[in-house]
Amino acid sequence: MRMLFPLFYSKTTIILLFFRLIKEGVAPNHRHRLGWTALMVAAMNRQHSVVKVLLEAGADPNAGDEFSNVYDTSREKGIHSLEGNDGEKERLKEMILVSREDEFSSRLSSRASFRGCTALHYATLADDPHAVRTLLEAGANPLQTNGLGHTPRAYAKEGEVSTVLQEWEGKFKELQAQREAAERRRFPLERRLKEHIIGQEGAINTVASAIRRKENGWYDEEHPLVFLFLGSSGIGKTELAKQVARYMHKDIKKGFIRMDMSEFQEKHEVAKFIGSPPGYVGHEEGGQLTKLLRACPNAVVLFDEVDKAHPDVLTIMLQLFDEGRLTDGKGKTIECKDAIFIMTSNVASEEIAQHGLQLRQEAEAISRRKLADNLEDVQKSDDIKISRQFKETVIRPILKAHFRRDEFLGRINEIVYFLPFCHSELLQLVSKELSFWAKKAKQRHDITLQWDRPVLDLLAGGYNLHYGARSIKHEVERRVVNQLAAAYEQELLPKGCTLRLCVQSDGQEERGAPSLRLEVVGEDSSSRTLDIRPPLNPEH
Repeated sequence: MRMLFPLFYSKTTIILLFFRLIKEGVAPNHRHRLGWTALMVAAMNRQHSVVKVLLEAGADPNAGDEFSNVYDTSREKGIHSLEGNDGEKERLKEMILVSREDEFSSRLSSRASFRGCTALHYATLADDPHAVRTLLEAGANPLQTNGLGHTPRAYAKEGEVSTVLQEWEGKFKELQAQREAAERRRFPLERRLKEHIIGQEGAINTVASAIRRKENGWYDEEHPLVFLFLGSSGIGKTELAKQVARYMHKDIKKGFIRMDMSEFQEKHEVAKFIGSPPGYVGHEEGGQLTKLLRACPNAVVLFDEVDKAHPDVLTIMLQLFDEGRLTDGKGKTIECKDAIFIMTSNVASEEIAQHGLQLRQEAEAISRRKLADNLEDVQKSDDIKISRQFKETVIRPILKAHFRRDEFLGRINEIVYFLPFCHSELLQLVSKELSFWAKKAKQRHDITLQWDRPVLDLLAGGYNLHYGARSIKHEVERRVVNQLAAAYEQELLPKGCTLRLCVQSDGQEERGAPSLRLEVVGEDSSSRTLDIRPPLNPEH
């Protein structure tokens, strides 16, 4: 398909042709089959009137080019459309080159990569101040990077275009900061985190308060922000770290670094952390942490199960936390004062869990004395606070005995405590897990799954203090998903049916506990219980 207009027409003819095409339903953001848009072509070829008309019609000034270069594109097209010999692939390459030069521009190198370039990149390459200003005034982002990581100004010659781009970069940064500040006021971090994490209000508030200080300039810029998350397994420590990274960075793959410290239990494994010194095997590869921090110095770094790390690794981390810099095996220093470091540990998890349960029992007793109508309303985590005395007399001695370094603990900005789930939070966890499987049932088998409150209460009883939310996940899989799988295998589930999950109180499952049953709900709201045969014993 040709572009929206051929560039060898006069400007008046092009505009009239474009209006006719728009009326016929051609979208202003329509792409050439090789990846570029009409706005990119117009910007590259100094078609000012066309640029203006396209923008007024709704063309996106920040759309990125999907064309890379002649050679990469011909290779990509060849994989999908040609299984032929080298001659056929050369003809394809020549065809792409002719199309690019004919419909886009012959002034650009056929070898250079243009993937991700916007119309502003092309107007800059054309050294066209008029088009650059028009695009910027229409909302083009001067800080947007192409596939090589370059902003438009990276391609500007010295002169008016470079000056205009630099001026607008400053304006854009200021406007962006204002928008982000307004968004933070409208939608605080606490609220964002609570959308993804059940319970742990105390932990969420502590972390959000520290990050708010950092975002608004009320922090010590000479040192990075350091957290230590304490609590049982499966209680939300890692998930909170991930959500902080997602909030701080749009690209979580780059902005979130996770280091499993169980891989650094031996002294010689320090080299994996920062890289081997010169003369040793693996010197050129660099360290796992240093390589990632060099790519993103302001990342959110998670040191998972830090209590398992070798003391020599802790020494390196102490330098990282204290000075905000790290020297790799090659002797190069990485500045990372803007990074956020989060450590998780199961140290003292038993003491924290037992103390949390005791606090909940005390809160429940108080609520009973007040004749509360609904106990769940008074079992929220933000009403349960660990006392300073417990932290100093119980937790700190355990941490000091394990890490054996006061200066290491002293560099931690906030020690965050994760408490066991209360009953209302367990009900939310069960509901979330059932909703996950209900969505799978609908997507994979067109089956609608329903349940009521007694089912939530029964499954919440499978909570194990030591395994946290994972114990709920396993309970749902064991008591619900196993039944669904068996019923499906035995062809008991009609296509497109509705299933209701119910508590069968008169059945005896194990030790007299009530069991769960599956019912097929008919169109007239009648139901029948599925007769699911138990699996045969392997001996039979």
